[in-house]
Amino acid sequence: MKKSLIILGLCGLSALTACQNKEMAGDGIYESSGNTINVNNQRSELYNRDNGQTDKSADFGYVRHQKSNVMGENVSNNKYAALDREQLADIISQNCTDISNVDDVSTLVTDEEVLIIYDTDSQNRNETADQVKKMAMSFVPRFYHVYVSDNTALRKNVENFATLASNNPNANNGIDKVIKEMLKSPQGNKMSSGENENGEIVGEKYKNDNRNLK
Repeated sequence: MKKSLIILGLCGLSALTACQNKEMAGDGIYESSGNTINVNNQRSELYNRDNGQTDKSADFGYVRHQKSNVMGENVSNNKYAALDREQLADIISQNCTDISNVDDVSTLVTDEEVLIIYDTDSQNRNETADQVKKMAMSFVPRFYHVYVSDNTALRKNVENFATLASNNPNANNGIDKVIKEMLKSPQGNKMSSGENENGEIVGEKYKNDNRNLK
């Protein structure tokens, strides 16, 4: 008899916990799917969503990811797919025009590089290049490399890649050639003791360009 009561008690406790979790999800505290837990935004008292505010840029963003215990399960480049390269290029170009003596900025964002061509009448070309590069670096993921040039004759070369995709077989080689030309212009200061001016790790080889950095 006692064993039956204990079993009934445990079952009741499990059912109560399940109901509480279901209620929490229904109230919008969290929503779970696989290894991702996303905050749900249905409770206005928690997230201030239903207060008449229409400007979504004022909202905080929160997503939680948990590493899978299954080896290789989450190995995918899809986690970078949400990056809007066109919008990112637009933001970089706009902000770079705020730099003194910098005008007419063209920006190309690829899968791991940012190429910026700008017009300037600056007397200190290296300092201006450093400002433009660091402005771009502040908007992109840290694995990106940024190349800049005040040689406006290269603008057309960069624009030619605007309609290509990163998986285009001709894109990599063409971009490498443009980069080599851009590197003839000042690139600013080194990003760190282990990185060169473009944020590349010293000694690492990139893509198909056969450049071993020193």
